[in-house]
Amino acid sequence: MPKSKVRSKTEYTQAAAANRTPVKVSSNPTPRWYLTIMFGFLLIGLLWLVVYYLVGDRWEWMANLGNWQNFAIGFGLMIIGLLMTMRWRG
Repeated sequence: MPKSKVRSKTEYTQAAAANRTPVKVSSNPTPRWYLTIMFGFLLIGLLWLVVYYLVGDRWEWMANLGNWQNFAIGFGLMIIGLLMTMRWRG
């Protein structure tokens, strides 16, 4: 049976390294207002859910929204805050 050709390791690693392109990362820190809005969304969403659990049945307008709408509002606000963390540069 014929022996298969063995590829040298140096050729393989050099070809893989040649295909990489450097990516420039922004080194500018995020402005203070962006962080304030980001944490604001996270906290307001959390507060919405806590208030709904504690006094949601006593407030007519919140009780009229129902369970799913209150969960959607609370978690939606928190998801917006979490999505904003992807652009946060320390």
